[in-house]
Amino acid sequence: MSRSEMFSAAGMALATIREHKLRSFLTVLGVIIGTATVIAVGSIITGLDSAITNIFRSFGPTTLIVFKFQIGFRNVSREEMMRKPLTVENARAIAERCPSVQGVSPYLFPDFRQIHNGKYKGNEIYDLDMGGTEEAYAAGGTVMRSGRFLSIADNQHHLPVVVIGEDLAKSWFPNVDPVGKWVEIDGHQLEVIGAMERPAASFPGEEDRRVLLPYNTMRKMFPSAKENMLVVIAYPGKVAAAMDEVYGVLRQERRLKPSDPDNFAITTAEQMVEDFRKMMAVTAIVMVVLSSIGLLVGGVGVMNIMLVSVTERTKEIGVRKAVGAKRGDIVTQFLTEAVVLTGLGGMLGMFLGWLLSLGARMVFPSIPTTVPLWAAIMGVTVSVGVGLFFGIWPAAKAARLDPVEALRYE
Repeated sequence: MSRSEMFSAAGMALATIREHKLRSFLTVLGVIIGTATVIAVGSIITGLDSAITNIFRSFGPTTLIVFKFQIGFRNVSREEMMRKPLTVENARAIAERCPSVQGVSPYLFPDFRQIHNGKYKGNEIYDLDMGGTEEAYAAGGTVMRSGRFLSIADNQHHLPVVVIGEDLAKSWFPNVDPVGKWVEIDGHQLEVIGAMERPAASFPGEEDRRVLLPYNTMRKMFPSAKENMLVVIAYPGKVAAAMDEVYGVLRQERRLKPSDPDNFAITTAEQMVEDFRKMMAVTAIVMVVLSSIGLLVGGVGVMNIMLVSVTERTKEIGVRKAVGAKRGDIVTQFLTEAVVLTGLGGMLGMFLGWLLSLGARMVFPSIPTTVPLWAAIMGVTVSVGVGLFFGIWPAAKAARLDPVEALRYE
């Protein structure tokens, strides 16, 4: 089929669509919704990937997170949960015996079974993110909005002091310097010595409700707290060496035989990014497949309306065949009409998907949603493919019509 014939067939298809605007719109509504969903899902996944990746990488390329099991997007076994906790003595051993380590700070978690709350002048906030740590923790990227971070003296003397997160400071002390104020945390009176800025390592939409106490103060006030995480900062360019040294020291500290498996795990930012992307790859496939159901429904609608169109235009088909149109010409005409119909639906779906992506960015400004090129190409390609696939049967039916019978059709 020549280019002029192709344009002529497309013009006829557009004329038919203009003649039956509402019917055409309802026909491709499923294609519009399916394409819009693919675009929106793709943009949200891309934005979430960018946001979470930046979060993990904001821990710093030289930071190692040591815990009793691998931190990341995975299921934790019962055996891992039952492992003995890391200790502050493990942190001291790493600091003393690992020459590639610049600093290490233990981070003591409170009892996970308890919901922690804080209060200031009747303003009570629940579900605080509480922890006990030391001065070296700030080297992981903590930035202070006001006041100072925990010091060695605070920890040595078990002082009742605390630094709080940005959202807590805004809620409790709007337009007021929080330094020097006393707050109540789980029934304990603590003096605020500083307020931290929201960490770069925070999930989209997550509130900064951190409450950090000196490590020894935390142990004194919450004797049931046992779980420690170790934040290890390696010297630049010595991350691999630091990881090997930490492995060796912890295996000795935890008295593991050469044949025993590790009962701890060291996680880097890149490992967490890799785990996240593996999970998101599966999630993306599932979400795109589910959103493509709308395209399938739209394809069935296109096939039905094209069958109706063949019936309505039987006499027209007979006239075209009578004046010399071949089967291929009839097939091309109806396939072109189906492709133009679903192609227009795909473009409308792209516009709607872009609006949904823009709306998601406005609702969740911390997720930088963008319409990825692969989603746009996939949306248009699939919509055109739907027209081709579901237009084959109606086009073949039209091409098989006997011209004599078609001319007699009323």
